[in-house]
Amino acid sequence: MEKRMLLVYNPRSGKGQSAAGLGDILDIFTKGGYLVTVHPTQAPGDAESFTAAHLHEADLVVACGGDGTLDQVVTAVMENEPSKPVGYIPAGSTNDFAASLGIPRSMPEAAADIVRGRVQPCDIGAFNETYFVYIAAFGVFTDVSYETDQSLKNAFGHFAYLMEAGKRVFNIPSYHVLADAGSQQYEGNYCYGMITNARSVGGMKNITGNHVDLHDGLFEVTLVHTPVTPLDVNEIITSILTGDYHSHLVEHFQTDRLTLESRETVAWTLDGEYGSEHRRVEISNRRGALQLVLP
Repeated sequence: MEKRMLLVYNPRSGKGQSAAGLGDILDIFTKGGYLVTVHPTQAPGDAESFTAAHLHEADLVVACGGDGTLDQVVTAVMENEPSKPVGYIPAGSTNDFAASLGIPRSMPEAAADIVRGRVQPCDIGAFNETYFVYIAAFGVFTDVSYETDQSLKNAFGHFAYLMEAGKRVFNIPSYHVLADAGSQQYEGNYCYGMITNARSVGGMKNITGNHVDLHDGLFEVTLVHTPVTPLDVNEIITSILTGDYHSHLVEHFQTDRLTLESRETVAWTLDGEYGSEHRRVEISNRRGALQLVLP
């Protein structure tokens, strides 16, 4: 009996390479014994809504696109059939989560790995009433990924993010935040915060720490105090880029759950997608709850 696959892909991601490589990966999946239903996303949020509506028709769901496409597919799976296995073919500009898991950037190779791979449990983050795959973040630069024009991403790739980030370098926000991790509490004015389960963010390795395990049930949390002087900025950048978190300007710790409260509403980014504005968020690590097909 043929296995049923739902393939959801973003035809605009990564210079349009998901659409260009579609024929090759369909051939691989068909030869691997799958009857494939293909859906190119039509609008923002379509990957999530279509997956949720047709999830019951498939034995396996595959997301093809950037980390945002994966986020939408995974959210639909977790909210409806969390035991359903998910495959990922990275075709975005950065693909941090795929890089963390060693998923090939070559689409045919990634497709072949899904055919011969096996289901492995992976940690996933719960964020209030929704989910994120590898990062929830607030503060400076976090809107870059979803506000950068898609045509710029397609033309310049990762450099487009840097171009957009450059516009914000002299406009650093500050939020008064209380972070409660149970045995650890932090309070102060922060310009940036990220809760991660990845070995790279924004294509930069080690900024989440040097000892990251995607299956240990723990997040890596980084909270950056708002700089006051140019020397503060230099110290923060050095600390983050080297993964050396001994600076008093950067809080870095591990936890399986975290509550953050702020005096004002704060815009959040989940896996590079807009995550709405909140004054209070509850984040927890669902250890091994995501069933990923990996080599």
